Amino acid sequence: MTDPTELIKQWLPHQRWFGGKGRAIAAVTQTSTVLLRESDPQVRHVLVQVGYEDGGTEDYQLLLGFTTEAVAQRMEYSVLGDVDGSVVYDAVHDPLATSLLLGHLAAGDEVESLSFVNADDVDAALPGRLMTAEQSNTSIVYGDDLILKLFRRLQPGANPDIEVTKALSDAGCLVVARPLAWFDGVVEGQTTTLGLLQPFLKNSAEGWAMATASVRDLFAEGDLHADEVGGDFAGESERLGVATGEVHLLMAEVLHSAVVSAEESRRTAHQMHERLDAALTIVSELAPYADGLRTAYDEIAARTDPVPVQRVHGDYHLGQVLRTQDGWVLLDFEGEPARPLAERRALMSPLRDVAGMLRSFDYAARHLLAERADQRHLAYRASEWADRNREAFCDGYARAVGADPREEVVLLRAFELDKAVYEVVYEARNRPTWLPVPLAAIGRLVGAVA
Repeated sequence: MTDPTELIKQWLPHQRWFGGKGRAIAAVTQTSTVLLRESDPQVRHVLVQVGYEDGGTEDYQLLLGFTTEAVAQRMEYSVLGDVDGSVVYDAVHDPLATSLLLGHLAAGDEVESLSFVNADDVDAALPGRLMTAEQSNTSIVYGDDLILKLFRRLQPGANPDIEVTKALSDAGCLVVARPLAWFDGVVEGQTTTLGLLQPFLKNSAEGWAMATASVRDLFAEGDLHADEVGGDFAGESERLGVATGEVHLLMAEVLHSAVVSAEESRRTAHQMHERLDAALTIVSELAPYADGLRTAYDEIAARTDPVPVQRVHGDYHLGQVLRTQDGWVLLDFEGEPARPLAERRALMSPLRDVAGMLRSFDYAARHLLAERADQRHLAYRASEWADRNREAFCDGYARAVGADPREEVVLLRAFELDKAVYEVVYEARNRPTWLPVPLAAIGRLVGAVA
């Protein structure tokens, strides 16, 4: 059988969803290979483990095609290379290959080490197309009805996205997309979620796109305030706050929740310090803010009041919500893929999600300024937009849960800062021109000037 391992090793670092950017790969090992189609083009489902020269490993999911024929022009950019007379390509770009996955999901069958689970009726005849938006996973849309999310970077165990959305859907929640089917494999000896099929909300708009359109409308009006332009987003921000609060209340009811002591606050602060220590070794521009960050984290460590904790979204931002004709829908409850699975499934303060969305409003307002030096004079307008929408979101959230998150100043500020530190590392590795956005936010929150 054709061995594409060396091609995979060269190809992986260039993929948007690859988590080891900047690390030298020592070896790539195929840990599972399942033949989904034998005739040309051959299709294999492949799990690989990447070993790094600095130590540690990561597991990834691939769908590979092999053909002796010319690859269709529309898929030329998906080619890994040639080996043993076959062209090897990333088969998520090939409708023939993705239809194989849908067929198995519809049947709910097993194929060697892959187990497909069907929870609802699925039309196996729908054609598939790859979504091209930047994501940490890969999404395939079938017709106008279904969307399959393939988890690219894998951690052994059940993915929280299925666990949480199924629990919420079973409780009658209409603010999440219900799981229709999913499939599992074996990673490092554990049954592991590989893909999740959900309804495709075709008549919807992404929160990020709506928010940034509103910012552009404001920037285009030279003499109007944020509440005066036609694209004012504050009403939607408030409704999103209500939806978020309602989901948090239901999550606390149908999943685990607790009230933790001061010891948990100290543990949370310790984790924040550890993440900051790691970030400082990667991004030197963060150093001028380190003292202010540590002071904010120490304020959490000194906290003595109990803290309510529960399951949360874990990676909440405007790119994770869709506005449908019926209201907001929350997506992608897997948490931050780079963090350990146990941490993503742990009970946390729901203020982490609130802080994540507040950071996202700041991003939406300021990312254009980071890339366009000639628009620095619009900084005050970006601040006005961000403040207005952050306040509206908190107003809606407070109305839904009966408690105002802004009253928890110490917790909310520390969670925002922790999220901004994560963003600093992400931008330094993936979008260096955006690095000033989280750095400036940290400076505002700690009152520091680099």
